[in-house]
Amino acid sequence: MRMHNADESCGIAQAALIVGDWWNVLVLREIARGHVRFDALAAELGLSRKVLTERLGRLVVSGVLHRSPYQRRPARYEYLLTEAGVGLLPLLVAMQDWGDRWMLGDGSATATAADDGAEHARMHSLAGTTLPVELELPGSDGIPRDAVARDAAATVLFTYPATGIQWEEPLLAAAGCTLENRLFRDFWPAFREAGAAVHGVSTQLPHEQAAFARAESVPYPLLSDTHLRLAAALRLPTFRGAGQVRLKRSVLVLDRQRTVRHVLFPVGDIPHAVERALRLATALAAGHS
Repeated sequence: MRMHNADESCGIAQAALIVGDWWNVLVLREIARGHVRFDALAAELGLSRKVLTERLGRLVVSGVLHRSPYQRRPARYEYLLTEAGVGLLPLLVAMQDWGDRWMLGDGSATATAADDGAEHARMHSLAGTTLPVELELPGSDGIPRDAVARDAAATVLFTYPATGIQWEEPLLAAAGCTLENRLFRDFWPAFREAGAAVHGVSTQLPHEQAAFARAESVPYPLLSDTHLRLAAALRLPTFRGAGQVRLKRSVLVLDRQRTVRHVLFPVGDIPHAVERALRLATALAAGHS
């Protein structure tokens, strides 16, 4: 692409070389979702092999992707995000947030979602999909953890905006997130007895989560999605609160194979959602879907 000389020192123009191409953006979206092999990408995108090969080659040359061999004869590769590629995930999430609000919505800024909206449809379409392997997030205890517990028959993964924050624009009261964590804490013995793990996820920093976990005696891991890896992998709805990107409240129940079996979204009645999550996780862990 020919650029004006002034664009050579413009970060926006340089980034547009990567994300200004429709197919490049969608290829990155699918790789973030865990579709890292050529055939899987072609199937998800409905793209010709020639065009897909060209786009993948460009993204590798640009340093956004790198090829990792998984088969020698014939040679087969997985296309994985580099550090520069991971750095693009917040941009993809921002594009999704803007599209949800201004193209698919009425422009309102909200921490909830309408039952007949695009976010509702996208979240409930997660049922039957698989979370990328070994998607690890920093934990409040300083230990990187897989978003899905490896030693549990079921994992309840609940996302929440933040705890312990005085909102500049109170789209959602922080007290609601504290209540949610307290309820999961109180029901934790029942989840554990059922063989189910509980993971809470927000975009807060690990030390912020650690302070809250200590103050509230939270017995399960709180995971930090500061870099929006989980948000991009599942295309989770987000909003901006107190100047930060926040995850909207949701509850996912996953099986041992990392497959999403149940989706609770939007979450309005928090006590009801926690109790329902316990019922669903207990049934799943017992072998009943």
